[in-house]
Amino acid sequence: MNIMNIKKIKELVDLMNDNDLTEVEVEQEGMKIKLIKKIHRAVEQIITPVVERKEPAPFQEAAAKPGEQQKNIREVKAPMVGTFYRAPAPDADPYVEVGDIVKEGDVLCVVEAMKLMNEVKAEFGGKILEISAGNAEPVEFGQALFLVDTDWRG
Repeated sequence: MNIMNIKKIKELVDLMNDNDLTEVEVEQEGMKIKLIKKIHRAVEQIITPVVERKEPAPFQEAAAKPGEQQKNIREVKAPMVGTFYRAPAPDADPYVEVGDIVKEGDVLCVVEAMKLMNEVKAEFGGKILEISAGNAEPVEFGQALFLVDTDWRG
């Protein structure tokens, strides 16, 4: 059984402190670690082995608002806690803009976690309707990043 090393745990604690997070949960190599910042600023560590490996579902259909049919509108959600970046570098153009047409596999953004840049790719094609997160802002696991119309007509 692999146990996450102390350096990685320290990086998670630093990530929490740098982004003013009170809780973070990470799954890696069959282990899950959950850090919770207590009111008195201590951090509790809970490490449990993962018995059944489930992949996060960052791409799910958006919830329909009352009176609207939105089965073709899907959300692209943050696959992890981190910092959202719209472009590969500060001086580069954003990966996508509102109104852009994307296809499966296109890079939509980057989420930085523990000093690693993680590309978020489209798992379906469509038209970008909304960019829900601000550039260089912290995002939570499962937070909506984009709204995509999968039934657009060009």
